[in-house]
Amino acid sequence: MGDTFVSYLRVSTDRQGRSGLGIEAQRASVASYLAGFGAEPLTEFVEVESGKRADRPELARALTECRVRKATLVIAKLDRLARDAHFLLGLQRSGIAFTAADMPNANRLTVGIMAMVAEEERRAISERTKAALAAAKARGVKLGGRPESLKNTELGRQRGAEARRERAAARAKDLAPVIEALRAEGITSATGIAKALNERGIPTARGGKWQAVQVQRLERARR
Repeated sequence: MGDTFVSYLRVSTDRQGRSGLGIEAQRASVASYLAGFGAEPLTEFVEVESGKRADRPELARALTECRVRKATLVIAKLDRLARDAHFLLGLQRSGIAFTAADMPNANRLTVGIMAMVAEEERRAISERTKAALAAAKARGVKLGGRPESLKNTELGRQRGAEARRERAAARAKDLAPVIEALRAEGITSATGIAKALNERGIPTARGGKWQAVQVQRLERARR
């Protein structure tokens, strides 16, 4: 777990959000937990759920901040997110580090849950693919043509390249507001933007320092 944290607090009604009911207890729990690491949240996001909407705009912002800062998402109580399947699947795809103040070792449980979900999805996809191939063969469609190992290797390369492009595009999207703000300040060159990102403590996708060439690649990924 890294030394940078983003706090996400969540209450269920507008009234609770206005009154602060539940928020202060969560904030205190997070603060006490992070004190053990000699740390405090880099920033805090508070979600007030109406119970009628499925979207979580503050959660989306918190996850973006974690990606930009290479930070760990920390919440006060696991049960505020554990039943949110959409969040768990999104967290799995994002690769963001996650911890709960009331159950620090819950990451293993979370990973286990997500792994089971992923395994079930892979099984379902495999079964659907086999069924589709069998149906195509029954219709007389000619399958194959090259050695299976060769096709699998090529498919693996294609999927790997596609995954890298998707990650680059997602990173570019996350950083777009930051770069636009820098441009609004008059910082327009790749070298200047790289320097500004480094000064703001925003790491590259691999956690290193920015250089002009990386900014240029980021710009290309946004197009």
